[in-house]
Amino acid sequence: MKTTDYIGIKPSNEVVNGLSQLLADFQVHYANLRGFHWNIKGKSFFVLHEKFESMYNDAAVKVDEIAERILTLGGSPENRLSTYASASNVKEVHQVTDGAAALQSVLETYKVLIAQERSLLKAASDSEDEGTVALMSDYIAQQEKTVWMLVAYAS
Repeated sequence: MKTTDYIGIKPSNEVVNGLSQLLADFQVHYANLRGFHWNIKGKSFFVLHEKFESMYNDAAVKVDEIAERILTLGGSPENRLSTYASASNVKEVHQVTDGAAALQSVLETYKVLIAQERSLLKAASDSEDEGTVALMSDYIAQQEKTVWMLVAYAS
């Protein structure tokens, strides 16, 4: 018995693989945000410390949603941090204390995530996987707004 037998879609390997890539990217993004939250210093500490906490909480929710979508489509989500680190398009950062450098890293990460989500949106649409389409569409809209706000803050 499979979930896909009841939800009426044929799982696409391209979508499951794309979600697996996105999961790895989000796991590294999450770890980077935790590091920024812990290590940020300077005049923007209070604002950025709180913002990074909000962002890593959001990333944690997305990690769970992505893993559950992979399971819904009959895949098996990875759980090893070593695999995430080696597979991720998002690079690990270490001991970033400068607010401007942390914001630049986050903006570069959103560039990677949004591109991956757009690719997944297309693949999911092509395979009539509305659940993944909706998830990616919501992520893109939210992250585009976050990028706008971070750019405005950094200017």
